[in-house]
Amino acid sequence: MKEIILLLLFCHVASPVTHSLKYFYTASSAPNFPEFVAVGLVDEVQIGYYDKNTKRAEPKHWMNKFIADDPQHFEWYTERCLRAHQFSKAELQTLKQRFNQTGGVHTYQRMFGCEWDDETGDYGNGYDQYGYDGEDWLVLDLKTLTWIAPTPQAVITKHNRNNNKDRLTYIKYFLSQVCIDFLKKYVHYGKSNLQSTVFPSVSLLQKSPSSPVSCHATGFYPDRVMLFWTRDGEELQDLMDQGEILPNHDGTFQTSIQLDVSSVKPEDWGKYKCVFQLSGVKEDIVTKLDPAVIKTNNPGINTALVIGVVGLLLLLVICIAGVFIWRRNNNGFKPANTSETSSSEVVSPN
Repeated sequence: MKEIILLLLFCHVASPVTHSLKYFYTASSAPNFPEFVAVGLVDEVQIGYYDKNTKRAEPKHWMNKFIADDPQHFEWYTERCLRAHQFSKAELQTLKQRFNQTGGVHTYQRMFGCEWDDETGDYGNGYDQYGYDGEDWLVLDLKTLTWIAPTPQAVITKHNRNNNKDRLTYIKYFLSQVCIDFLKKYVHYGKSNLQSTVFPSVSLLQKSPSSPVSCHATGFYPDRVMLFWTRDGEELQDLMDQGEILPNHDGTFQTSIQLDVSSVKPEDWGKYKCVFQLSGVKEDIVTKLDPAVIKTNNPGINTALVIGVVGLLLLLVICIAGVFIWRRNNNGFKPANTSETSSSEVVSPN
């Protein structure tokens, strides 16, 4: 969906020792998408969710333990999301007027958060930015504590927000202190989860014999991975199409990389291997390019031939059985007289 793609475009990439806390707000006029959605992420793992239908913040994963110890914490989130819902809904209508839009599907988004290095204790400058229909709308410069307007339609809003000094002071306080305190608590509760290593299942997929072969890895954690193809042990720089690292519903990740095999000779397939590398783990997961292990929706010729032969034999058996049943019901059978010339002669009843 467009909204999900926009969220991915907003994402920052954290270094191995840097933790991040991000919040996403999305208001949408799409008919089959919630009017408002709020999502919280720690190190790219979803820890909370809110939308118009639930009207309540819901914890995810280890945050359930955190909320059990501090139930007022998510009550605060729920109240904040309710206010953000109403504000975002009104702002979406304002922006449609600014751009002279009367219909269509439009999205209004906000992303804000902070980062913290648990080894050095340093924390980076927080960030707060807004987007409209996939384009930057407003961006906060935390160093100068001023809003920047990338488009002419945002200039009015920029001036209004820059004149609201109390609001700017609160945003700076939240991003540089409150957000960092929250992040430290969340990382403490989720330490075992965030530091765990989960290996993926790796499969080779191909839609048709003429399609690229996709090496698909899913179910791994964390998301700091490398996936690539090699030929005779050398990493390929061409013939490949690298996919994005996408989240799964259970907090793990998935990714894939395609190999164009149209120019690869059949006798050379064994020279190609898909290599999966997980950060901090010495052992690689290596999958050899082998037609026998490729999963496809298009059955091979041999398989189709076997299925066809089996089908014909089954049909023949049914026909023979039908003839015997018909003759038995109409004529009847009795054992042949072994003294007769033919031991298999069928004798009609008198």
